[in-house]
Amino acid sequence: MNAPRMVFLGFGKYARADKIYALEPITGDERGGGRRTRVWVEGVPEPLVASRTERTILHDMGHEAGDSALLDGALDLAERLAAAAEEGRVDLGDLGRRARRLLAATSRPAEAERLF
Repeated sequence: MNAPRMVFLGFGKYARADKIYALEPITGDERGGGRRTRVWVEGVPEPLVASRTERTILHDMGHEAGDSALLDGALDLAERLAAAAEEGRVDLGDLGRRARRLLAATSRPAEAERLF
């Protein structure tokens, strides 16, 4: 029999994958300082705060919600752009390179045209 999978939540916290029953992304002013997701765990009255995104946690739980690394990269790029814009120091060259890498990771080679 397999032991229950442990999922790293960040901040030195772990939870059993089979005991996690809800994930909620933290948004707005509450997000920051590594705070990314609220995680509800069976038997724990208040949600735990995770430093990892809900997609990454789902992936570690064994649920595939698409390419989480790609989505996390896109979210990281968006966060960096927003922070840089607020500080008035946007490096378009760096952001352009990052965006091109993300786009290249999402593009699929053209399928050969079917003859029949």
